Amino acid sequence: MIVIFKQNANQKDIESLCRGFEANGLSIHESKGAHTHIIGLVGDTSSVDIDWVRANSAVEDVRRVSEPYKQANRKFHPEDTVVDVCGRKIGGGHFAVIAGPCSVESEAQIIDVAKAVQKSGASLLRGGAFKPRTSPYAFQGMRAEGLELLREAREATGMPIVTEIMNTEHIPMFEDVDVIQVGARNMQNFELLKELGRLDKPILLKRGLSATIEEWLMSAEYIMAGGNKNVILCERGIRTFETSMRNTLDISAIPMLKSKTHLPVVVDPSHAAGIAWMVEPLAMAAVAAGADGLMVEVHNDPAHAKCDGAQSLTPEAFDDLMQKVRSAAAFFHKVL
Repeated sequence: MIVIFKQNANQKDIESLCRGFEANGLSIHESKGAHTHIIGLVGDTSSVDIDWVRANSAVEDVRRVSEPYKQANRKFHPEDTVVDVCGRKIGGGHFAVIAGPCSVESEAQIIDVAKAVQKSGASLLRGGAFKPRTSPYAFQGMRAEGLELLREAREATGMPIVTEIMNTEHIPMFEDVDVIQVGARNMQNFELLKELGRLDKPILLKRGLSATIEEWLMSAEYIMAGGNKNVILCERGIRTFETSMRNTLDISAIPMLKSKTHLPVVVDPSHAAGIAWMVEPLAMAAVAAGADGLMVEVHNDPAHAKCDGAQSLTPEAFDDLMQKVRSAAAFFHKVL
């Protein structure tokens, strides 16, 4: 249930009403905008008399929310959430590009790529230290050493780092990571999501391979219910019957998400198709559809990459892409 207050509502009347809700065991989540003041009631609201609430002099309107996700719901929070990562903003008209290799392979590799993508205009550096792989024989990442190399790359460039976590036991190792990524395979690892909800750190939540939009938003709700409101959604393609590409990028998910949630939405065109030459057209489509950012894989030697070389751009190709993305972002009134 959401309660919308009048613009000139008396603060004492609002506080009195809120105390009454809390006395009935309801949690209150407040959202204040330039012209709106809304509270969301979370809990068993079945006993709340809407007409009685609406009769309060401070109340403009009352609405029940049927969707199971509450805090991620745009009805609870009409204005776009802007997630600030060390001064780099994502959402609410701010566009960010996250770029870097699929996996950290060496000090020279990650620092070389970090400097290249920074020069081209990327805002954040991505790189996998822990890698979930379908085959147990594939490269699993450098783990703790990879995290240390990411920190060295941040020291060399000043770029915030984004990297994927695998389980709750690794959380202490991620204390110095700027954005923690939850991969597609962990989207419904609810114990992990609950623990991440206790952190004061941005979480980039990728969509599961076959997840519906509601399931995805419910996973975001797990994080937000724990107190962490800094959630960024990442569309990375879903599994369909098509076999000519790795996944099918769900472009339609972007405007649909924008109608349902206030959370920022970024798109990963690299994992979507798994083919380097498709990254550019998919990235441009994402910008046009309203995405708040991109996540692009860049490697200085894709042919010899230990992970996902086929979908990685060279630094030169990434620079060409960034010139087009910068123009497109400006056209759609996004600040890059």
